[in-house]
Amino acid sequence: MKKLLKKRIIIPFCALVIFISSTAFQNDFFEIAKQIEIFTTLYKEVNMNYVDDTNPAQLMDTAIKSMLSDLDPYTQFYNEQDVEAEKIRRTGDYTGIGANVRTMKDKLVIIEPYKDYPADKAGLKAGDEIIKIGNTVLANYKEDAGDLLKGSSSTKVTVTYLRQGKEYNADIMRSEVEIDAVPHFSMIDDKTGYIVLDKFNNKASSQTGYAVKDLKAQGAENIILDLRGNPGGLLLEAVKIVNLFVPKGQLVVSTKSKVKKFNRSYYTQNDPIDTEIPLIVLINGTSASASEIVSGALQDLDRAVIIGSRSFGKGLVQRPKPLTYGTQLKITISRYYTPSGRCIQALDYWNRDDKGNAVRIEKDKYNEFKTKNGRKVFDGGGVFPDEALAETKNSAITKAIQNDFLIFDFATDYYYKHPNTDIHNFKLTTADFNDFKNFLKTNDFTFVTETEKALSKVLEKAVKEDLDDNIETDYNALVSKLNNSKELAINENKEEILALLTDEIVKRFVYREGLYEFYREHNLEIKKASEILSSPSTYKNYLN
Repeated sequence: MKKLLKKRIIIPFCALVIFISSTAFQNDFFEIAKQIEIFTTLYKEVNMNYVDDTNPAQLMDTAIKSMLSDLDPYTQFYNEQDVEAEKIRRTGDYTGIGANVRTMKDKLVIIEPYKDYPADKAGLKAGDEIIKIGNTVLANYKEDAGDLLKGSSSTKVTVTYLRQGKEYNADIMRSEVEIDAVPHFSMIDDKTGYIVLDKFNNKASSQTGYAVKDLKAQGAENIILDLRGNPGGLLLEAVKIVNLFVPKGQLVVSTKSKVKKFNRSYYTQNDPIDTEIPLIVLINGTSASASEIVSGALQDLDRAVIIGSRSFGKGLVQRPKPLTYGTQLKITISRYYTPSGRCIQALDYWNRDDKGNAVRIEKDKYNEFKTKNGRKVFDGGGVFPDEALAETKNSAITKAIQNDFLIFDFATDYYYKHPNTDIHNFKLTTADFNDFKNFLKTNDFTFVTETEKALSKVLEKAVKEDLDDNIETDYNALVSKLNNSKELAINENKEEILALLTDEIVKRFVYREGLYEFYREHNLEIKKASEILSSPSTYKNYLN
């Protein structure tokens, strides 16, 4: 009788749950269908009736990308051209001129020609401004001008470019370009191997593994793995790279999502190369995503000492979803968590400020976790290094200078003004730093601080409340003091700015390959890593 009563209670309850779930789904489905119908009607009316001719594809592309911008910057719509570019990023192979190019409104700027590839062979250098490709003047070209440089291998493209105000022409023979995940590895001294891991494409783990084996064969008893500036990439490659240094069957990262099938735990699958060799990982503020999985996991497992500055803080996982007509949606499906259970996502895209900007998770909201050996680590703000170097920390004002490409532009000028520079013993002086500060003024560098933004809001409210007459003098005095503070901030970050300028200038003379050689003798982080590795007891103290 009790069993029968139980069944009578359970069956209606289950039916109620199913009904509620079904109703909720139907309500969502109705709302989605309703909004699609509204949008379709609007889209048709605009294209049919707008006073000027419209570009339906461009309108739709803009509409989709604007909609996704309310989510997070990693959820993106890819048109057919974007899909091809993403494929190149994953594989590291493409056909073109072999250069990193920045697209601007009326020109393409060569950021870095790859050594011995077509652009380099044709004589193009960083800072060159391409203004014409074939017969197409880029100032009049409305599509992505970078596509004009692409084409089949062994086909020629003619470009017109400006260098230091003078106009030149060059014929570039396109070729297949292979971008290595590991552009450099070498011995720093007779016991320490150095590996630069530049990106997480599908060659990352195999090339890193090859480098580790090769360096060990050369006598390496320690390894420095450089992830500085690595923006990330394929999650599975990150797991495989951790696997080079930790045993099979070890949890590396887990993902959590509202869709259960995306909840996954990723364990090492293979036998490692070496689980004992002392390992140091270098990170900075632009080490992101897969770089943070590797550095975070190795830190949590007490398998490596992390040196540098706090990483970027991207704890979100994306997955590509094919759409119709060769397009694609890359959508954030989950957050990832390191072995200790922490998510290192730094920006909150779901609780924005009153201007719609994502806010950084405050330090007092970080949660504490423990590594395998019981060391304290924290979530919410990227991976914090075990040895933080103040000189490598990207300040707000330095980021602003970089975002305006002023370090890049100064390096271009320096290269042409100092053609006989001895890079082997290269060191910028205080006079060079003062030249750079004058360069910032000449180029009207401006930087609005968070304090200025807050003060501006106060003044806006004071105007509305007719209180501005009372506070305007004080407001202007504070703004004046802030401007003086910004001048001081540049001086206070002198070492950091000089390091960034040095890197950019060295690359101009000896390419990226030569920069890594320069690092071996002059780089602060590598010197600190070598110092720690030279003392086994010091190394072990970091991990215990």
